[in-house]
Amino acid sequence: MKKKIAIHWFRFDLRVSDNPSLNYLSKNYDNIVGIYIFDDINSDPKLGSASKVWLHASLDYLNKQLNGNLIFLKGDAKGCFDQLMDSFDVEEISWNRSYEPWIVKRDKSLKMYLKSKVNVNSFNGSLLWEPWEVLKNDGTPYKVFTPYYRKGCLNSEMPRTPIQKPKLENLLFDKMNSISIDDLELMPEHNWHVAMEKLWTPGEKGAHNKIDVFIKEGLANYKDGRNFPSGNNVSQLSPHLHFGEVSPNQVWYRSKTQEGKKEIKRDLDHFLSELGWREFSFNLLYHFPTLPKENLQKKFDKFPWDKNKDALKKWQKGLTGYPIVDAGMRELWQTGYMHNRLRMVVGSFLVKNLLLHWHHGERWFWDCLVDADLANNSAGWQWIAGSGADAAPYFRIFNPVMQGQKFDPDGKYTKKYIPELKDMPNKYLFNPWEAPKDILDSANVKLGKDYPMPIVEIGSSRQKALEAFATTKS
Repeated sequence: MKKKIAIHWFRFDLRVSDNPSLNYLSKNYDNIVGIYIFDDINSDPKLGSASKVWLHASLDYLNKQLNGNLIFLKGDAKGCFDQLMDSFDVEEISWNRSYEPWIVKRDKSLKMYLKSKVNVNSFNGSLLWEPWEVLKNDGTPYKVFTPYYRKGCLNSEMPRTPIQKPKLENLLFDKMNSISIDDLELMPEHNWHVAMEKLWTPGEKGAHNKIDVFIKEGLANYKDGRNFPSGNNVSQLSPHLHFGEVSPNQVWYRSKTQEGKKEIKRDLDHFLSELGWREFSFNLLYHFPTLPKENLQKKFDKFPWDKNKDALKKWQKGLTGYPIVDAGMRELWQTGYMHNRLRMVVGSFLVKNLLLHWHHGERWFWDCLVDADLANNSAGWQWIAGSGADAAPYFRIFNPVMQGQKFDPDGKYTKKYIPELKDMPNKYLFNPWEAPKDILDSANVKLGKDYPMPIVEIGSSRQKALEAFATTKS
């Protein structure tokens, strides 16, 4: 006789506490099976390399939390559930919702199929506000962040308070159905990930440690300090939020425990608004599912992008000749992360100085970032390019020399990732091509050999970008 069970399907909710679906099942069923399905067949886009490394570590931690009872499956979700329903008398299947277009489409079809056989439930475990809950008075979605967040979100029902960790004694394991975590084939063949892994602690405990450290050391002066990449005023919670090792509700309410401190009122408000930006990106992705692939502003469809593969490769490798740009790109490659200020700087350089399509940047970030999130990544790149909703105007072009001088004035960040310039005086650190020969000699720098000359000239490339933008207005 088959054992009666309920199934919780882990997706972007790799945690035990504040997990609405898991909590619901634990209250209603004596026997629960927790599963994770790696569906690399249907996923669009395929998971990036850095994300796979993080996912492996996060799943490993979650499995240990569940006393080794997590069932790993691989392939098409429908086939995996058919396999489970052949083995068990399944009474209910439950999960927390995801908002990526291919998942929304898959889940709708899957729900219809499963409902003819079992009870099916889904919950909000990833957002503070559902995309269909925050709309303008006419029922259409917001396209501008400030009214979306200030008028829409903050005037809606406040986010639900976090749920306590459920009892998990009733979790079952079925060796007949589970493959091993290694069978998911998430880890790379070469060991490029080793250095990156040392910088992060994937999993629920690591996520909550990040919150504690940020609130203690980074929240004060967050509003201004978050612009300086060598400082500690960023939370680095984005990969933990992406994989659901912590919920935005937990971050929201944990942060709001500090709201009685008047000296950090503006910092707390700004940090919460950054959580609002994350919500806004999901709002855009849900209502405009072509966001990762198509310009939201259709006039950019006729933008005359360049196709310089050599320039793209130099940008990817951090060899543009602009130290602040190269430092950001090398941070990305070495750590799987990039400071937000640098994301804007390197993005502006790619699309506005090199005139390369934002798709190239979006794809590179997707493969290299541990926090590669379809909503944030595509919305962010469209914002930088000027082609998205509430985007930065195209004529807003970051000057990489001035950005370095302003936001890395002591050169600490830049010299960390570009050690070949470690002896350059700060006066010439961000424009070494202007340094006198004796300065370069004393810093042991031979331009074109130790560090490249600029691949484009800022002034002329800016003018070229403005001329290209003008063609979209006709």
